Amino acid sequence: MSTALTNDQWRRELEEELKSTILGFWMKRTINEKHGGFVGEIKSDMTVKEDADKGLVLNARILWMFASAYRAYQDEAYLTMAQRAYKELNSRFRDRANGGLYWMVSAAGEPVESKKQVYGQAFAIYALAEFYRATGSSEALDWAKEIYLLIEKHAYDPVHRGYIEALSADWTQTDDLSLSGKDLNERKSMNTHLHVLEAYTNLYRVWQPEGLHMKLADLIDIHLDKIVNADSHHFLLFFDDEWTSKSGHISYGHDIEGSWLLCEAADALGDEARIARVRGEALAMADATLAEGIDADGGVFNEADGRGHLDDSKDWWPQAEAMVGFLNAYQLTGNEKYSQAARNSWTFIKKFISDPINGEWHWQVTREGVPVPSYPKVDQWKCPYHNGRACLEGLERLARL
Repeated sequence: MSTALTNDQWRRELEEELKSTILGFWMKRTINEKHGGFVGEIKSDMTVKEDADKGLVLNARILWMFASAYRAYQDEAYLTMAQRAYKELNSRFRDRANGGLYWMVSAAGEPVESKKQVYGQAFAIYALAEFYRATGSSEALDWAKEIYLLIEKHAYDPVHRGYIEALSADWTQTDDLSLSGKDLNERKSMNTHLHVLEAYTNLYRVWQPEGLHMKLADLIDIHLDKIVNADSHHFLLFFDDEWTSKSGHISYGHDIEGSWLLCEAADALGDEARIARVRGEALAMADATLAEGIDADGGVFNEADGRGHLDDSKDWWPQAEAMVGFLNAYQLTGNEKYSQAARNSWTFIKKFISDPINGEWHWQVTREGVPVPSYPKVDQWKCPYHNGRACLEGLERLARL
């Protein structure tokens, strides 16, 4: 891999990618003129499905992305998009009878899946806190606090700690726990806890009651004590109530994403002992990912299973998280191997993942870098969050360097 890319050139490329390829795509391509809000699905050939159902995660992530972009650039076009996303969540996803937000609604805004998936509630908090940071909307902050209190009341496990995956529409127990068709139907997961951590970190930046301080500290400790495998420095993925691991799979993208999100949480909390412990584990996780999960071309493999077999295809989001995670490790150590790994991630993204023709990023490429057309360009999971955030994080971190 070439090391010729200067930090200034890298920043210029990141900003162009963010503004044109990512944000420009979402502003031009995803407005749903027929039903309002945003389209729920666009296929890889750019066929727009205006009548597709709309996911909570997609709409919350659009809100977060454009609120964050507005906070960075003060561009009114970004504010307009953020306001549209806020309106969509408030008018169509908000469950006014029970509190919280529906998991999925129809294109016209009728509830399709009304269960309270804690992962989705967390992304709403994350987005609403960001909208408050960008605009000062007290209404958004109050709503974020309301969802936080609902999660703590209904989803927290007071016996074994941590959070239950999902509850029914009225916040009572449900057997329908899994996040997606790819996920196990277990009581607790790494993925939900990582994004509750992320949401509570962003909320704590703007609201700091003692209760939230304690919950964020507890989440950091849960990740370090229950979710990270102390021997391999990979995340364990699924658990029962008592934190017994239910899967031997490894998700390299989540490992490297978690390494820097844990650092963000500890830094926000300001607890020096936790900061030191988190940073040590974050570097061990980055090392494990670098040693086991990175291909010769700089791309991140999707998964290994308990026997070490790889899913050697490469989805868009682990590439984004690797760039940030390795930049974070470089900032902590000054070790050039992490800087080079981050640059290699960006080189891979530019060459294989970013779509210069239609905009946005390809969902998945083969190990050889060929886009897989069966995956959509937009759907309930394919959002401007991992890639847009990686660009913003890269810009900010390179500026500090």
